Amino acid sequence: MENFLFYIELGLDHVLDFAAYDHILFLAALSLPFTFNSWKRVLVLVTVFTIAHCLSLGLSVYDIMVVNVGLIEFLIPVTILFTAVFNLLYIKSTSRERSIVLHVLATAFFGLIHGFGFSNYFKMLMSGEDEKLSPLLGFATGIELSQVLIVLLVLGLAHVIQSFLKVKRQYFVTLASILVIIITIPMLIATFPW
Repeated sequence: MENFLFYIELGLDHVLDFAAYDHILFLAALSLPFTFNSWKRVLVLVTVFTIAHCLSLGLSVYDIMVVNVGLIEFLIPVTILFTAVFNLLYIKSTSRERSIVLHVLATAFFGLIHGFGFSNYFKMLMSGEDEKLSPLLGFATGIELSQVLIVLLVLGLAHVIQSFLKVKRQYFVTLASILVIIITIPMLIATFPW
């Protein structure tokens, strides 16, 4: 049990590490267009993302499917950029019901990419270890707990800014998404596979 808790802590630390903020940025971008009132949509997106990245994490850890690390390191900021751009389109869209299906499919695909990113770190931790299932479950649990925390913080911040500071939702989502794009561009340049 102590070992399991150790891997939960590693999963938490890996996502909440501000030096490696890409996952925080992705989850922030994913949550931006929503409010606590639309918690069901957020829950669907985060669940789809979780299932997808757990799938690719497991496939990679057990060497069933291995993807080039350099490609994944580049694709992670691409997922952040696309999510932020989607927010800009989503907030202006009049047919949001149709766009949610695209949002779910894109989030699932992006989850697969992030899972391969998590697996690179996890494989370094587990090099030489035979028993992987319990550590993998602990690590994935830590990742999920940190994701819930990030999404709740983003929704809470959005609520404060929109309700108490009286910033219109459209302006908040637009400005926050543009900020995400600005932060992501240097990551894209740094990881571009020249």
